[in-house]
Amino acid sequence: MQDPPIWQRLLAALAYLLPLSDAIPFGKALLLQFPVLQLLALPALPLTYVQQAIPFGGLVLFLVLFLLVVRNNKVPYLIRFNVLQAILLDIVLVLLTLAFETLLGSLGGSFAVRTLENTIFLGSLVLVLFAMVQSLRGKEAEIPTVSEAVRMQLS
Repeated sequence: MQDPPIWQRLLAALAYLLPLSDAIPFGKALLLQFPVLQLLALPALPLTYVQQAIPFGGLVLFLVLFLLVVRNNKVPYLIRFNVLQAILLDIVLVLLTLAFETLLGSLGGSFAVRTLENTIFLGSLVLVLFAMVQSLRGKEAEIPTVSEAVRMQLS
């Protein structure tokens, strides 16, 4: 089996900037404490600014990616797979953000909340880096449950 061209692998890897941009707020404390981690978040900043500059930017970006990339059979499978997987990871992060704002907002910056936020950030960072490396290798990033859901949607 022939490896996908480099442009497909790069576009597939770029899709994971979406969940990375939504994971950054969870890592505020870590990013301040360890400035070297800011280098890992740097590629997602332009996407974050676009989402904030456009009203309902996250929703618009989701709809554009879903309708123009995931549902377009002319787009190569590797790109569609990784974009949909990135969207699903992003949905989980958005739901976690909403849960934190509503349920844990009253607890503020307690140690337990900061620890949970750091765990979410580091877990997201590891998932995104793993998925990006796999995409650049031309492989599907196997994330349990998420990859299965993606395959069901694309078949």
